Amino acid sequence: MVTRILIAFVAVFIVVVVAKNVLADSAPAVGTVAPDFTLSSQEGSQVNLKDYRGKWVVLYFYPKDMTTGCTIEAHNFQRDQAEYAKRGAVVLGVSVDSVDSHKQFCTKEGLNFKLLADTDKKVSGEYGSLMDMGVMKIAARHTFLIDPSGKVARVYTSVDPNKHSAEVLAALDELQKTAAK
Repeated sequence: MVTRILIAFVAVFIVVVVAKNVLADSAPAVGTVAPDFTLSSQEGSQVNLKDYRGKWVVLYFYPKDMTTGCTIEAHNFQRDQAEYAKRGAVVLGVSVDSVDSHKQFCTKEGLNFKLLADTDKKVSGEYGSLMDMGVMKIAARHTFLIDPSGKVARVYTSVDPNKHSAEVLAALDELQKTAAK
C-alpha cells in the first residue's frame, strides 16, 4: 500500500515538472500572434482559428475526455457559455483525443461548445502544451486567451479546473475594460 502511494506521488511530481518544462520552452508569449490552426470539431467540421478574428477566444488544452478534472473544467465552461457570449468570446477546447471521443464526451456531458481533435499533436506542441508521458503524449492543462486581433492576451499554465472559467471571465472583464480606455 505504501509503495503504491509513493509511486503515485512520484508520477504526479513528474507530470508537473514535465508540464512546466514543456511550456517554458515553446508556448507563444503574451503579445505575440497566436499560431493559426485548422482542427476537426466533435461535429466533424473544420475549425480554423482565423475564423474567430473579431472575437475573444478562450483556447484551452486539456489532457483527456471523460476524466474527472477535464469533466469539471468542461462543465464550468459550459455553465458559463452565456457569460462568454456577452463578452464576445468563444470557448474552444483542445485535446489529442479523436473526433469520436469528443462527440461521446459532448453527448454524455451535455457540452455544446467546440472540442477540437489534435490527433497529430501538432497544435498542442505549437502552443507548448504537449506532455510526453513516455508511452503516450497528452495535452497539458493550459489556456490561452486570444484577443480579437489574434494576439495572445493571457497565458495560464497553472489551472484549477474548479475555478478556471471564473478566472478567465474575470480576465476578460479586465482586458476589455482596459481596451475601452
